[in-house]
Amino acid sequence: MPRVYLSLGSNLEPERHLRDALAALRARFGKLLVSPVYRSDAVGFAGAPFLNCAAAFDVDLAHVALRRWLRELEDASGRDRSLPRYADRTLDLDIALWCEGGNCRSDLSREEFERAHVLAPLADIAPEVREPFAGEALLARWQRLASGLPSLERATTCPGGSGSCYRP
Repeated sequence: MPRVYLSLGSNLEPERHLRDALAALRARFGKLLVSPVYRSDAVGFAGAPFLNCAAAFDVDLAHVALRRWLRELEDASGRDRSLPRYADRTLDLDIALWCEGGNCRSDLSREEFERAHVLAPLADIAPEVREPFAGEALLARWQRLASGLPSLERATTCPGGSGSCYRP
């Protein structure tokens, strides 16, 4: 069964939308491993800060079916797809890593994958997993790139509720 690592983000009522997304993921896929939540500036536009985290779980769907399910979850949150690509959003769910048979691939480009708000949460929950672009362990990649990336602030709240966030 494939192991999936999602990148989750929101900057419109982010606590509510991330909490609801994590609850929907748990209801559909069961146990999740959820990273700490980070606050980051909007990328590519002037907007409210985002809250971002990563979640990992085993999936019983094909890759394309999971993508469709995630898009439906985004739409259910009220995401407005008529806006430009870089705009405020209720919910953004990306398959950061799809790992199967010892190999991982990403729906994100290398540039998107190596953004601080994607890479830091992934490194928190899967430090030894090898990313598909440089073949490096996520924690090592994050440590090497972090000084050149925008800084992140670890949020003090966990939108997934008590006990749902990973604690190192």
